[in-house]
This record gives sequence, structure tokens and C-alpha cells, in this order.
Amino acid sequence: MSWKNPSSKRIALLKVTLFTAALLPLAKLGYAAYADSLGANPIEKITHLTGYWALTFLLITLSATPLRLLTGWSWWLRLRRMLGLFAFFYALLHVLTYLVLDQFFDWPAIAEDVFKRPYITVGFSVFLILLALAATSTNAMVRRLGGKRWQALHRWVYVAACGGVAHFIWLVKKDLTRPLMFAAILGVLLIIRLSRLLHSDK
Repeated sequence: MSWKNPSSKRIALLKVTLFTAALLPLAKLGYAAYADSLGANPIEKITHLTGYWALTFLLITLSATPLRLLTGWSWWLRLRRMLGLFAFFYALLHVLTYLVLDQFFDWPAIAEDVFKRPYITVGFSVFLILLALAATSTNAMVRRLGGKRWQALHRWVYVAACGGVAHFIWLVKKDLTRPLMFAAILGVLLIIRLSRLLHSDK
């Protein structure tokens, strides 16, 4: 059977494989913590790694539609929800690391950071968007909101991705190679999305 129309069994196997692979960064991070090999600043290391993987999975999620357009395989879209939820999962770990390990629930200091440090302001805004998208990702929420309103809400994922890249660029002080790589990938995905929208209007 070709990959153009894979069986439900093959899609299920692919989802299991993807789910397992998506947990590998967390397993590697957990082992590093157990082995005490997170470096001189383990909290900073955890914060950076969880943020990196949140943004990585967010961009992978956004690539589902371009991959469908390029390959003609519509089953890419059946993986999009899982990928998006993993993006939220790592973003949640990223935020919890900041709230619990870095700030120890010091709410006045957290509020000051959010309002006075632009990259944290953007980062929290992105997290709130991802929270809303994760909370409305179920089939029940699609039915409750209606298809058009649900689609309009979930287009905010592009705003989240732009904010995530901006957050990454702001955060990095010296080597901008990785943030700019993410920005380039996002730019390509946005161009494909825009061209698709323009083509659909003709």
C-alpha cells in the first residue's frame, strides 16, 4: 500500500512512533538531570531546552499543510493535532520551569518581569495563545465553536509562531544562528500559507 492512502493501521503505527519520538527530548533531559550533567546552571539549561523543543514542535505542526501541498498526501493533517499538543506540552514545561524553579512562585517578581521585560511579555502571550489552542483542540470543541470560528481561532497559531521566534531572538545574546534558522523556516511556511490563500481567492 502506498503512502498516498495508508491504512488506518499504518497511521496508528505512525502516531505511536511519533508519540514516542516526541518524548525523547524529555527523556534525555530527565536523564541529564539524574546524571547531574545539566551544567553549571541547570535551571537555565532546562528553560532553554524546553523552549527550544516547544518552538520546534510548533514549526513542525505548521509544516503539515505545506507537506500535504507538496506531496499530495493528506494524512499529514492527521498528525497535526498531536504535534500541536506536544508544542503546548513543552511550552508548559518551559513556563513551569520559569515559575517554579526560577522564580519560586514569586508573583510580584513574575509580574514585574512580564511587564518590564519584552521577551518575557511576548513569551507569556505566546503561551496563552497555545493554551487556548490546546483547550479547543478536541472534536467536541470543534462542534461547539463551529467550523469557521474554530478555524479563525486556530489561525492564531501563526501569531504564536511569530511570537515564539521573536522570543527566541530576544533571549539569545550572542550566537543568533538557531533563532535565525527558525525565523527562516517560519518565513518559508508563511509564504506557502499566503500563496495558498491567494490562490484560493482566484
